[in-house]
Amino acid sequence: MNPSITPTRVGFVGAGWMGTTLMQRLVEHPGAEVVGLHQRTQANAAAALEQVGLPASLFCEDFHTMVTRPDVDAVFLCSPNSAHGPQSLAALEAGKHVFCEKPCATTFADFERQVALAQAHPELITYVNYLMNFDTMEQRLLDMVKAGAFGTITQIQVNYRHPINIAGDKAWKLSQDVMGDAIGMGIIHALSVMLNIMAAQDAHPVRVFATACDVKTRPFEPDAIYNIQIQFSNGATGFCFGNVDQANGYDAYHNLHGTEGGFIFDSYLDRPQKVRYWSETMTDRQWVRPLDLDHCPAAYQWPEGTTTPDSGDVMNHQTGACVAHFLDCVQSGKPSFLSFEASAPTAELGWAILLSAQTGDPIALPLDRARARKHFAT
Repeated sequence: MNPSITPTRVGFVGAGWMGTTLMQRLVEHPGAEVVGLHQRTQANAAAALEQVGLPASLFCEDFHTMVTRPDVDAVFLCSPNSAHGPQSLAALEAGKHVFCEKPCATTFADFERQVALAQAHPELITYVNYLMNFDTMEQRLLDMVKAGAFGTITQIQVNYRHPINIAGDKAWKLSQDVMGDAIGMGIIHALSVMLNIMAAQDAHPVRVFATACDVKTRPFEPDAIYNIQIQFSNGATGFCFGNVDQANGYDAYHNLHGTEGGFIFDSYLDRPQKVRYWSETMTDRQWVRPLDLDHCPAAYQWPEGTTTPDSGDVMNHQTGACVAHFLDCVQSGKPSFLSFEASAPTAELGWAILLSAQTGDPIALPLDRARARKHFAT
């Protein structure tokens, strides 16, 4: 970033596991300055601020006082899920740019209001942190789809199986009132990736059918397991198997099949076997493993530092990339591809999945908003 540009002054909310990591990335970025931290307890705030090298005096006891301060340009929301909607709306109404952890909202009313407010204030940058899109494997896959490496995609599967961290004092994450549903807890990451891949082929979801399973190993209030089938406008079918309770490690399995190629990512395999793909135009129909630098032809190798979306440790996630993206959008005034408005189809798909699982019906997209309002109001 140009050193002559005035840093974006950030009011931060929620310095937990992910929040502290994102705040550290802000501290490291020359285009940002953290000017306040709102946290439920002052002791936790002081510990987080000390960890990232900031003074304890930045603690702000009241969220609304911080969000209306004239020295706050943008608000980072890493609070419990149920607070994302109300806090993002308050920030937009105060004229602040908004970086919001997923899900953007846990009520349908807040979701609709977010999009409406963002549309009414195009000068404000909004962003929903569907972090998986910034993984370097995801970006390479998206570039290959845009280049036509696989022809027309006909089948695509992206899973999300990862037990939510609920050890010790994190038992509040079992609550539906606080966390919302399992889609918003993590499964929506896979849906966002799938929709971005299909959008590169000008394909969008037109129908979804989903079932939920209430088998649990821990006392979750919401259903933790979802099975999702999506029909796209180009005739392709998408699948997502999601689970935020039972999993043997982190499963972000991808399987993409097209008329001229295919791509498989198996997060349970060790390098260099995790990724393989074939393409009529790029590999002469031969399967190649781009992470196998000892055996893969040089023309198909990916850099040794390529990341894959299969870590439960946020320190290994692309937190720096997403923070830099948001700050660049603020400085340039260019909307994010994950703004409230741009990512609304992902959130809407999430609501359609819940509606399908709860009613037993396949749900057409775009979503019947009147039906959704009535259903989710009860």
